[in-house]
Amino acid sequence: MSPTWFERLSSGLSRTRDQIGDRVATIVGRGPAVGEAFWEELEETLIGADMGAAASMEIVAALKTSSRREDLADAQAVLEALSASVASRLPDVPDVLAASPLTVLFVGVNGAGKTTSVGKIAASAAASGRSVVVGSADTYRAAAIEQLREWAVRANVPIVERERGADPAAVVFDTLARARETGADLVLVDTAGRLHTSPDLMDELRKVRRVARAQSTYPVRSLLVMDATTGQNGLAQARAFHAALDLDGIVLTKLDGTAKGGIVVAIAHDLGLPIVRIGVGEKLEDLRAFDPHEFARALVGT
Repeated sequence: MSPTWFERLSSGLSRTRDQIGDRVATIVGRGPAVGEAFWEELEETLIGADMGAAASMEIVAALKTSSRREDLADAQAVLEALSASVASRLPDVPDVLAASPLTVLFVGVNGAGKTTSVGKIAASAAASGRSVVVGSADTYRAAAIEQLREWAVRANVPIVERERGADPAAVVFDTLARARETGADLVLVDTAGRLHTSPDLMDELRKVRRVARAQSTYPVRSLLVMDATTGQNGLAQARAFHAALDLDGIVLTKLDGTAKGGIVVAIAHDLGLPIVRIGVGEKLEDLRAFDPHEFARALVGT
């Protein structure tokens, strides 16, 4: 019997969850006193899971205010309270990708999983009955064009591409023309990975977005694909992309390869951006819509 999504998510977050659970058990096991040392160690535990200092302090302060000692009788009680507090700090908003019609630009640094994410989302949307067109605007890497082409064939959706080195904005122009011709209700555009510290590359992205907005008769959204294993470094990338493009959300990949699953909380706290999709593996079914309560339970272990 195949594991459920929650089981796959829990498995993917096991390193983070074990880290938090073990530390909480140790803290609680030291005795009945819930003094400053207890709260300080709990805060350090959350920071260690990459929730970020500010978010960790807020979560602990809220628990400290609302919880009495009898509410925190054992490690499981602490984890239950922690799960509820984490979930309450994660945006619970309508799925950005559920809107129809829609044009979506996927951006991010090299290696974050943009092309794979575009392919998985295209396949999932097509399987649900949507009319999809994908655009391969990562014209710098032949491998990216080939990879997206394979996903397009697998999903049975049209792909628009140009020769390597072509202007990415021209690919976007062609992609939106194809969408109009076919009556597609979902346009997904893969862009080249780029360093967030390169002004020229960020200017190119802004040009791609301008062309998309000028040519698309649909709303245009920009999603950052971010590798969870980069932790706080990834958060710095996200800030730069958000400043340049005014992002609409995050696709967070590779949660199964990190003990830094708390980065989701840091993203929500520091950027106020919704997590649109999370990935915990290579298979198509390993990229799913984000549910804050489900995620908090899998992260904390309740």
